[in-house]
Amino acid sequence: MTLTVLAVCTGNICRSPAVETLLRGVLDTSVVVGSAGTNAMVGHPIAEPMAELLTAGGFPPVGFAARQLTTDLIEQADLILALTPQHRADVLEYVPSAVRRTVTVGELGRLSSTLIPGAVVGQDDAARLAALLPAALQERPRHVGRHHDDGVVDPYGHSAATYRRSYDQILDALTPVMAALRA
Repeated sequence: MTLTVLAVCTGNICRSPAVETLLRGVLDTSVVVGSAGTNAMVGHPIAEPMAELLTAGGFPPVGFAARQLTTDLIEQADLILALTPQHRADVLEYVPSAVRRTVTVGELGRLSSTLIPGAVVGQDDAARLAALLPAALQERPRHVGRHHDDGVVDPYGHSAATYRRSYDQILDALTPVMAALRA
């Protein structure tokens, strides 16, 4: 089984390529990870401050070039990780039927954090990720009534501290996802 993950942000040079790079670095080859932007800076590499953070974290980005979000990319993806609620809305504007496989990375992390250990099983990362999404979405009722900011700040054009904050938000979201996959 192969599973395709697509991370989506605006320019596809900071946040979504960071998610792509991090997931590629920790998931096995049964998962194909890519990214795209709703207003991509097509052909550009990852912004240098984000590339430096990824490299310092042990995930050097290699051969990345930004690309524009398309209907085909959405239709081919099994899981779409939006970096903000607006990016999720943008994906669904392109392909409304992607609603059950499109979440913000922050929401997936938050929902994954309340899964019981062993809730996600499978032979490889593709099977475990395929099981994770419905299991995580079943956690939504446990989170109702609380304020949630599931967006990751856009660091483009801002300070090194803002890049750090964005990177840390991504790590904070992906950590419970990976914990659920490995439990």
